[in-house]
Amino acid sequence: MAGKRLSELAELVGGEIKGRGDALITGAAPLGEAGPGDVSFVSGRKHAGLLSRTRASAVVVRDAGEAPDGLNLILAGNPELAFARILGVLRPQAAPAPGVHPRAEVHPGAKLGSSVSVQAFSVVEDGARVGDRTVLFPGVYVGKGAEIGPDCVIYPGVAIREGCKIGARVIIHCNSVVGSDGFGYARDKARYVKMPQTGIVRIGDDVEIGACVAIDRATMGETVIGRGTKIDNLVQVAHNVRVGEDTIIVAQAGIAGSSRVGSRVQIGGQSGVNGHISIGDDTGIGARSGVAQDVPPRSVYTGYPAIPHTEWLRAQNLYSRLPELRKKISELEKRIAGLEADKAEKE
Repeated sequence: MAGKRLSELAELVGGEIKGRGDALITGAAPLGEAGPGDVSFVSGRKHAGLLSRTRASAVVVRDAGEAPDGLNLILAGNPELAFARILGVLRPQAAPAPGVHPRAEVHPGAKLGSSVSVQAFSVVEDGARVGDRTVLFPGVYVGKGAEIGPDCVIYPGVAIREGCKIGARVIIHCNSVVGSDGFGYARDKARYVKMPQTGIVRIGDDVEIGACVAIDRATMGETVIGRGTKIDNLVQVAHNVRVGEDTIIVAQAGIAGSSRVGSRVQIGGQSGVNGHISIGDDTGIGARSGVAQDVPPRSVYTGYPAIPHTEWLRAQNLYSRLPELRKKISELEKRIAGLEADKAEKE
């Protein structure tokens, strides 16, 4: 079975070997499931106890610590990052063969780069551009005038609507929609009149978008997702939102129209962000929070409505004591009523 020597993997990640550098590594597995030939990793104390019981041939760790004698180690400053790179080498994803499938439809006015793969039932409309080595899996729709950069992977069922711009090395997972109409209507007495959504979506380089994500086109101008941002499954990004670089948006979060989300922000799952507000750089939003006002940079907000995390912790501590406090207040009310009655009798 093909594999890599432990010394090769250590060199790949800039790690130091403790043990046999000639050990052959053929696979990767979680620490508790790994067997001979597998490499695994430990990133914190939580799983360090499993080291003494693992059957893995090697483990990536920050330091030798409690590792038993005889266990091969790669010492790395960031074991999770090192393991991610090792996993990419041991389990590389096979790229589909370049070319246009006979059952795909590519308009004569579209432009495909070199080594592009357009698979069955995909459609590339007039004026669209697809960059070198990009893969369009079955059932992808690329609208009129849309642009996709090089080395992108667009999975089945994705729709990239007309005019939208996708950067380089972008990954979009199944059934996501980039450039659907924003939810915009003008009120005419009891009826709603659709506001034409004439803008686009612009996705930066190295963005990854999960499954069933909807990113709406701008009413005018652009909805923007910045370079390196990662979006989990089932996220809604409304029209004219701008998201900065290297931001994380977790599953089932929703961002309302014209909001600004900074760079290196982390938005927890099932959170909601109100429209027309700003979230500063380097900010954390706790899971299931409702952000209704601007959030300053380098802060952490939690709760519904979202407040600074330290205030939320104090409020939660108080909330758990409400039954006890209610009982004490009731007792105090009775005592005060008794004292007032005694005072009235004496008077």
